[in-house]
Amino acid sequence: MRKNIKTLLTFKVTEDSVLIEFIMQKMHGISRNRAKALISNRVVLVNNAIITHPLAEVKAGQVVQLDRSKHKMSFHSKDLDIVYEDPYLLIVDKQPGLLSMSNNTRQQTVQTVLNRYLEKGGGRCTSHLVHRLDRDTSGLMVYAKDVKTQQSLINGWQQLVTDRRYIALVEGELENPRGEVKSWLTEDKRFITHSSSVDNGGKFAVTHYNVLNSSNGYSLVECELVTGRKNQIRVHMADLGHPVVGDLKYGSGNDPMRRLGLHAYMLSFTHPVTGKFMRFETPVPALFEKCLDGK
Repeated sequence: MRKNIKTLLTFKVTEDSVLIEFIMQKMHGISRNRAKALISNRVVLVNNAIITHPLAEVKAGQVVQLDRSKHKMSFHSKDLDIVYEDPYLLIVDKQPGLLSMSNNTRQQTVQTVLNRYLEKGGGRCTSHLVHRLDRDTSGLMVYAKDVKTQQSLINGWQQLVTDRRYIALVEGELENPRGEVKSWLTEDKRFITHSSSVDNGGKFAVTHYNVLNSSNGYSLVECELVTGRKNQIRVHMADLGHPVVGDLKYGSGNDPMRRLGLHAYMLSFTHPVTGKFMRFETPVPALFEKCLDGK
């Protein structure tokens, strides 16, 4: 007689921890690589939401589950990772070179990749864009699984999003280690954004910046968006005389990484349906660090 194999392991979090450390402890000291593989293979759930970031925080009172079923739907793409998923949202970490969405149905975009994944799951939901990243910018993006959630996020974006930060690799060493850039931004017919220190009828934009490191003729800068205008960070860094590396559009002819030196690394917001506070963070791209090290 066949035994009933248990495929779902459930653990209650008793004290705040990091997900990978929690899994290693509860799985009787499995290796860090094994714990990381379980998380990346999308079999770990926190309060019924799939989590794929090993350094995600888990809080006392939450429930962590491991679904060991072989029929678990998997996601594989060289262009993006899904770092969080629940019945309403998808949080993804995209690579540079991929559009957020496109009217050309044959062109691969973040949205087409996600729609194929959702279709394989057998559900009726599709991905709905909440905010964009430039094609050449990497990092965190939010997609909704239904129009109602999408509109809740779009309409309440300023109230729901509490922290949105980028890492920029820029040319040279900034004169001030931290500061603020304010200007009015307008876009011309060539889709180039222009910055003015006085009100010219454009959109007011504010960026806070903090230099994290400077070396080898480059600076690694954390940029916090107070407003979210198109090309805001790229234009404001150029205003300071330190354009983003690889930004041929706004003043940098230096392209050592063969990509734009801009990464959306942190996003904090209130979930539009559950009301929970959500915070996501991704590492600085390795290419940025290599430029600083002169490699």
